[in-house]
Amino acid sequence: MTLLEIAQIYTDLVNADSAIPDSEYRAKDLISALRTKYHNMLMEQMQTEGIEFIDRFDATRIAFDLAKKGKIGRVPIK
Repeated sequence: MTLLEIAQIYTDLVNADSAIPDSEYRAKDLISALRTKYHNMLMEQMQTEGIEFIDRFDATRIAFDLAKKGKIGRVPIK
């Protein structure tokens, strides 16, 4: 799976979580588990591809940028 694919799935999960009412706790729990899985995959793939990120929040921001633009605006780690 490519970094772009992972980022798109992850951002879709984040957006889906925001759209689900709090009363739907089972659905929110399932989305949360998938978000965690894809967030970990995202950070692992970013490290593999040499994409710098400061913390998990920065990785999330990069994922949204990537999903929106289709590319990373960061300089790879040398």
